[in-house]
This record gives sequence, structure tokens and C-alpha cells, in this order.
Amino acid sequence: MEVIKNIINIGQDDPKQTLFEGQYKIEHGIRYNSYLILDDKTCLVDTIDREVSKQWFEDLQKALDGRNLDYLVISHLEPDHAYSIPMILKAYKDVKIVITMAGFKMLQNFLNDYTFNNDNITFAKEGDVLSLGEHNLKFIMAPFIHWPEVMMEYEMTSKTLFSADAFGRFGTYDYNDDNLDESRRYYIGIVGKYGSFVKNLLTKAGNLEINRIAPLHGNVIEKDSLGKYLDAYSKWASYQSEDNDVTIVVSSVYGNTLDASKFLENELIKAGKKVNLFYLNHDDFHQAIAYSFKSQNLVLFSITYNNDIFPVMKSYIDGLKERNFQNKNVYLIENGSWGPLANKLEKEMFSEMKDIKILKELRIMSRMNQKNKEELISLAKEI
Repeated sequence: MEVIKNIINIGQDDPKQTLFEGQYKIEHGIRYNSYLILDDKTCLVDTIDREVSKQWFEDLQKALDGRNLDYLVISHLEPDHAYSIPMILKAYKDVKIVITMAGFKMLQNFLNDYTFNNDNITFAKEGDVLSLGEHNLKFIMAPFIHWPEVMMEYEMTSKTLFSADAFGRFGTYDYNDDNLDESRRYYIGIVGKYGSFVKNLLTKAGNLEINRIAPLHGNVIEKDSLGKYLDAYSKWASYQSEDNDVTIVVSSVYGNTLDASKFLENELIKAGKKVNLFYLNHDDFHQAIAYSFKSQNLVLFSITYNNDIFPVMKSYIDGLKERNFQNKNVYLIENGSWGPLANKLEKEMFSEMKDIKILKELRIMSRMNQKNKEELISLAKEI
């Protein structure tokens, strides 16, 4: 697949993959990208995951058409991008590896049975340029997006930014992500903790003329779509809400707490609010987290369970904390048949997060009654 003349995407789709990093459900599969630059010198930017490495290697050899591979640029050592490095080292004995110093330390750990020829290792630093002929790669350090060794490459002639895991998304190459759901879920889940580092990257990117972004997952983002993605990343990295919608997250055992959450949802919709409701017992856990970042207003309906928060709700709040959740309005509704504790315990968890405003706490005892309905109607108006 040609990105632009003499830059080929030899990446592969894995539509059958259903779980990413052992935890993220991926309904639409995943794309692993790998880029080959054909010039006076040939250069491969990153390899690929084991599940699709056979076809990828065949496509690489076909694209090279008998030429040698001169350079292998390693942007990121996570195995879904670095697994196939040994295939390259075996097939192209004289290939020169370009990598960060931190990356090389990791590479030796992953390939601890391989003896490297240090004469064939080049340690890239901020601003270094690798000339391939017409094409020139300028290296941009991008630590903690989302591992510490990460770098990106700016191809100065075509004005293409090879962005490693940044600007990636779940889904195969042709998956339509116009609403950014899979880009957001990918970012919040994997990169969300590192907002300050992403802001540093965006500052660097702001000094570049970029025609396209070529990430390691998802599709290549062309110039006419760049503004949408850069704006989204700016909001995500700054922990800003994307809208004034309401996200309701609920855990329930016998349905009474779920009924109450749906009652509030209906009242909010009648009042003209857009609502995203996630029933944690069944809905995607990480999508609930992503939408909690997206919306300004978060409402939790939770039950007390064994004198604690119901496990899936507790894990969800831990997931928010892990990703630096902040700058939100939060409303807590608890349900407990004899000793409700959920609100108290959730408040303690949210107290460890930045700029969280707990604006209302309500209580249901076993099952919503008329008084509870009136309280929820009033809460809908308040929100």
C-alpha cells in the first residue's frame, strides 16, 4: 500500500484479534503498520506483531524487489511492533539499526540470545537526520508515549510524521472512525496517563509542516483530517472535556440500581441532554473510561458489596485514577439494603484525583421509591 511515492505501508490487518494488550476488547480487529522507504538507501520503519509476521515479511521482500535493506529504524520496542526484528537481522546481515539509547537497552533484553555488531548500531538523538537520498528522516524524541524509549521520525521531503503509537487507533486499516471512538479509547487506555508528555510532543509537532501522520496502528491520517486529530489530542492531553454531555456508569446485581440509572437517563434526555450510559456488568469497561474522559459530567450509580464498592465499579474508578482523571463534575448515587457505603468509599477514591467536584450525593435503599424519583428529577434539572 503506497503512502506516497517511494514510501510503502507494508503493514497488516489482524481482523480476528479480539483482545489488545491482554485487556482491551477490539470488536473491529487491529492494524499493525510498518513503513518501507525506497531511495538511494532503503529504510524500514518498524516491524510487526508475530500473528501477521509471515505475510508481512513476504510483502517486504516483494517491495524490496531484490534490493538489500540498508536501515532498520526502531521507534518503539513493544512486541507488537518489535517481534519481527529477528527476521530482519537474520535475512539482512548488514542492516544498520537506528534506535535510541534507551531503546537499545530494551532491545538487548528482548533479544538476549543475539550478539549485536555495535558497528551497525546508530543511536538517534533529538534533531539528528538520517539521509537516504531524496528522503531525510529527522528524529524526534517522544519518551513515555507510551514507553520511555519511544522516538518518532519526520520525513522532511514528503512532510510525513511517523508517529509510533501516537495517533493510532483500534480497528483494521479501513475501519471508519469518524466519531473518534476507537481513537479515543486507544488514547485514553494506552497513552492517557502521560498527558504532559503528549503536550510536549504537540509543541514539537507545531513547529513542523506536516502533510500526513503515519502511526503504527490504524490508518495514515492525511492533511485534510489532521486538524480533527490534533484538536482531539490537544484536549485529551490537557484533560479537557470534549462536550457537556453526561456519562452515566452503573453497577447493579438485581436490576434495581440499573432501573434508577435508566430513570435518570430518561429525565436527562427529556431535558435535552445527550447521555452515554454504561452498565459495567456487561458493557465495555474501557469504553466507559474513555467516555468518562469525554464528558464534563459523570454520574455513578453504585451498590455496596461486602462493605465495599462493587468490584467492577471499584476497578473502573481505579482505571480513571490510573489515567489521571481530572477536571470533572461528579454525582454519586448509592444503593444498599442495610449499610450503604459506596458514596463514602467512592469519595475517598476521587479525593486522590485532581479538580474533581462532587456536586451531589443521593441514596437509594434497596429499590427506588417516589422520593428517589423526585430527587432524580431534580438532579436532572440541576445537571
